[in-house]
Amino acid sequence: MEAIARLNNVPTSTRKMRLVADLVRGKRVGHALSILKFTPNHGSIKLEKLLLSAVANWQAKNPDEKLEEADLYIKTIQVDGGRMLKRLRPAPQGRAHRIRKRSNHVTLVVDAFNSTVTADEVETKENSN
Repeated sequence: MEAIARLNNVPTSTRKMRLVADLVRGKRVGHALSILKFTPNHGSIKLEKLLLSAVANWQAKNPDEKLEEADLYIKTIQVDGGRMLKRLRPAPQGRAHRIRKRSNHVTLVVDAFNSTVTADEVETKENSN
């Protein structure tokens, strides 16, 4: 069963955050945490905390399973553009240049590597809704 963690309005540009997100996409959680710990980019600190939050969400959803035996991996990580703060910087001769302070939204999904969903489980979930 997968767990989702979201981080909204991170004050870095989406391009910089995607560089860090591409490093850990599809990796196992332990390996991804070590990559993020030793990556010097500013976005790696935020992604490390988000990954730990996703693991905690997975533990809350699956209280009877052990974390070590679950073999978690990053199923998807998505970085989208957030709101943009627009500021003006004075320029010579009475002009002004626009400064765009970008932000982003990150969505991270963690899943167990050995989880297999059978047709019976899908059918019972559909019937219960």
